Amino acid sequence: MRMIGKRGLLMAGLAGALVFVVGTTTSASASTLYQVAPNVRLNVHRGPGTSYQIVKVLPYDAKVNIYCQSPGTTVSGYYGTSSIWDNIGPDQFVSDAYVNTGSDGYIAGRCA
Repeated sequence: MRMIGKRGLLMAGLAGALVFVVGTTTSASASTLYQVAPNVRLNVHRGPGTSYQIVKVLPYDAKVNIYCQSPGTTVSGYYGTSSIWDNIGPDQFVSDAYVNTGSDGYIAGRCA
């Protein structure tokens, strides 16, 4: 059995943590469903702001994928105040103030 010194163990741990973080970040936007605020029917807009046309309304207890995020109109909602808008589909954006992402910042890449 080969012995690993403290330095080698630390480096292996850091490398493993880096792989975990990078892997999580990459796959989070594609496969993670995020809960919309409870008892809320959330408006889905064509772009990242309240001035954009409403294209549909999400049902109560909806969960959404977040493909990318964009700055837009500042909204105060169930999870605080945010100017981040979550892209949940082609030309479909919801205010991040109503989506439980677990973060006050960006959790996905910026929309192009």
